[in-house]
Amino acid sequence: MDATFEGAENTELSYKPVEKQKTIDYNHLQAGFWIRFWAYLIDLLVIGSVNRIVIYPLFDLIGLNNNNSFLFSPVSIVTAVIFFAYFVLMTKYFNQTLGKMIFGIKVISIKEETISWGTILFRELIGRYISKTIWIGYIIVAFTPKKQGLHDIFSDTQVIHEKLFIKYAEEKSAE
Repeated sequence: MDATFEGAENTELSYKPVEKQKTIDYNHLQAGFWIRFWAYLIDLLVIGSVNRIVIYPLFDLIGLNNNNSFLFSPVSIVTAVIFFAYFVLMTKYFNQTLGKMIFGIKVISIKEETISWGTILFRELIGRYISKTIWIGYIIVAFTPKKQGLHDIFSDTQVIHEKLFIKYAEEKSAE
């Protein structure tokens, strides 16, 4: 049996090499549990220092009892307001608190270009309250893929390193 192909003499087989484009993408490295833990401890030191240097002497000067054994005592309310105001204002205006500044990490929004007041208030007030009452809210940072706590997941934010990047290289055929 003879197999022939008509016009085989006139056709020329040509092989073109497939061109591939290499795209390189740099993403910020997410901040993990331990660096966020140490930044939070520094923030607690700052807030505690402000309370002990300013608030408690002010309450003594006014003559109010600064024994905070009662949950809704005036000094407890003022220190709670300072605690939440510190995190809200620092995160809104600088995207980071003093502890985060020291370690070079900051808060970014996943969905927005800049973090809105609603996102900040939800993250720092409601989300942080939930994470403080349920300690697992902070601990899950170590186990989630984007290194997010409950307050980050609820508010679509994440904490990243400012100057550390991950390099992703991807090859695609240019067809």
